[in-house]
Amino acid sequence: MAETPDPDDLLSLEEQIAAYQREFQGLDPQVEQVVSALSRLTRRMNVAYGRQSATLGISNSEWEVLKVLVLSGAPYQLGPGDLAKRLGLTPAAMTHRIDRMVNEGLVTRERDADNRVRVIVELTPDGREKWVEAMRRATVFEADLLQDLSGEERGALGEMLTRVLRRVEEDQPDAEGRLSDLD
Repeated sequence: MAETPDPDDLLSLEEQIAAYQREFQGLDPQVEQVVSALSRLTRRMNVAYGRQSATLGISNSEWEVLKVLVLSGAPYQLGPGDLAKRLGLTPAAMTHRIDRMVNEGLVTRERDADNRVRVIVELTPDGREKWVEAMRRATVFEADLLQDLSGEERGALGEMLTRVLRRVEEDQPDAEGRLSDLD
């Protein structure tokens, strides 16, 4: 079965903006260029990260769990509810993901010795090793991605994108995870 082409792949960015301007006269082409370029860049980066993760035998969704555990700090443990909340998942979806990752040896799931009701999900040495290797590969990819920008340009771009991100976070505080109406 043939894969449905992404509409963005049918037109160049310039052609897309020209078509939008033709159909919607109120469009600011500078704003549209930034937003459309960010959208295309994000999609293509996610595909590249997914390919890198796949070569390590993990999915993007498993990478997200590994990342959250690492960001929680040593001893790299969280409850399933905390993981689900941080990833914007339902408890059932989180349980399914944890089940898979336990079977793959990326995490363990044990009852808390101090509170038998509480479950603890912990990163395994193999899970941490996969996270470190994924980070190493991502770092190489990202450096290559930005190679045409000077250090000053990278700094300026980073600051500008951070300002835009802050605006979105202020205006859309509930948009951290996946929204149930968009799943």
